[in-house]
Amino acid sequence: MPVSIQAKEKPLSKVFNNDYVFSIPSYQRPYAWTIDQASELFTDLQSFLDDDSKAVDEINPYFLGSIVLIKNDEYPDADIVDGQQRLVTLTILLSALRQAVPAAYEITKYIYEKGDLIEGTPNRYRLKVRDRDEDFFRRYVQDESGLSELLTLNPAQLNDSQRNIQANAKYFARTLDTLSEAERIRFLQYMMKRCFLVVVSTPDLDSAYRIFSVLNSRGLDLELSDLLKSEIIGGISKGRQARYTDIWEEEEEELGRERFQELFAHIRMIYRKAKLRETALTEFRKYIQPQKEPEKFIDQTLEPYSDSLQVIKTATYRSDREAAGVNSLLAWLNRIDNVDWIPPAIVYLSRNRNDPEKLKRFFAALERLAAGLMIIRSNINERIDRYGRVLSALEEQQDVFAPDSPLQLTASEVVEIVSTLDGDLYLITRIRQYVLLRLDAALAQGEASYDYPVITVEHVLPQTPRAGSVWLQWFPSDELRATYVHRLGNLVLLSRRKNSEAQNYDFYEKKQKYFAMANGVSPFALTTQVLQQTLWTPEIIDQRQDQLLQKLKNLWGL
Repeated sequence: MPVSIQAKEKPLSKVFNNDYVFSIPSYQRPYAWTIDQASELFTDLQSFLDDDSKAVDEINPYFLGSIVLIKNDEYPDADIVDGQQRLVTLTILLSALRQAVPAAYEITKYIYEKGDLIEGTPNRYRLKVRDRDEDFFRRYVQDESGLSELLTLNPAQLNDSQRNIQANAKYFARTLDTLSEAERIRFLQYMMKRCFLVVVSTPDLDSAYRIFSVLNSRGLDLELSDLLKSEIIGGISKGRQARYTDIWEEEEEELGRERFQELFAHIRMIYRKAKLRETALTEFRKYIQPQKEPEKFIDQTLEPYSDSLQVIKTATYRSDREAAGVNSLLAWLNRIDNVDWIPPAIVYLSRNRNDPEKLKRFFAALERLAAGLMIIRSNINERIDRYGRVLSALEEQQDVFAPDSPLQLTASEVVEIVSTLDGDLYLITRIRQYVLLRLDAALAQGEASYDYPVITVEHVLPQTPRAGSVWLQWFPSDELRATYVHRLGNLVLLSRRKNSEAQNYDFYEKKQKYFAMANGVSPFALTTQVLQQTLWTPEIIDQRQDQLLQKLKNLWGL
């Protein structure tokens, strides 16, 4: 029989109901959405509610994308092939709304169907996460009394997915706290009635996987640049179209198709200086208006910005002086976990291409800002706002090196950065390697190379010492080990994959068999420091912590 495939657009109130009992299969990856994705979802929904003069039912709907399920029409049970990150995040948001709007006790019905004491039926939860986190998620997110306790848990005692759940719950709770009760209720109504998912279901894994592959494939569909090209080139006189077509296509070939699409997103940001609110094509036509002066757009925007983006992404600035310093900073910027810093970099490089001293100073300040915002985990909206203000300062020809410039870190940001660096750095997965590599390069005075296929961050004092090991003599209590194990002073870099057995070796054995290479040394200055130690006690970690933290303060002017 042919496989039945169904796709239906449904509001969230018809997704979180008795028609579905979602399960996340064991083969799925752990929950990985961070505050970046959670905040983007929340602020997008809020932006649609800006006009409070309209009734909720009159506001434009918000499309959350599609989810792919393995599901038989006759039963509610549904395995999630694609969409677990959204469904888990939406459940966390519902839990936070339930706590923030006590009067809306009905919210629980979207999280689980209450059991019946008389009939002896248990609660039936709308979403069952992976086995490893199921009890945690049920206790702290789905059950009514759990969220308050979740917010107080020690992140060091949680696994990565649980930390993400906790961090996003904290974000939602904190953000909802800034709204009035009427605003929270309006938000809840909009979310459940006017936010839609396309639910795609099929009864077997093979067909579900094929659907998932098609939905996530990267074909050569028309992109923004293709649509704009026809408008812009079409607006040029016939006799000059060939010349400008050649320029356009040469820039696209030089950058490559994917990076060329990225260029247009950066150009939109340079002009708009704000998050995308309409379609990219609409905003291009409204705010940039390349069709009005198409030749000027290609000569003064497309071509120089394309050339600058290529230099930035490949760190290949050329000059008879300071080129190495500029390219080193560009290489570090390219290790930042987002690309929001690129528009100001394009503008400054395009204007100051022939002044390497200026470029080096600017990129040093930009790397400091980008690294700082990454360390304190500024979300996407905060970053876009900040870089938008940097772009405005550049446009207005302000002194971006003045202390009050948006390019410079504020005093409170510096305090937060130092506090983060002095805390349990290892637990902040997305920044730990960047910080340690940046620190290692500073210790090596710029002579280190990091082109290894694998680089891992490792503990010296292991997370779970073996019984009878010397570690338990130096760190006799769980509390003492927890104080030191994830801190900067206890971390090293290795150019090899993790080895679960070697991670728990005693100190001497660990140095010889795990930290050192075949020649007895390490390619990392951080790790070489540890190889030179004969003991690894709390006092030594304290001393190293102070030294390394001071090195980072000096590096970034904190």
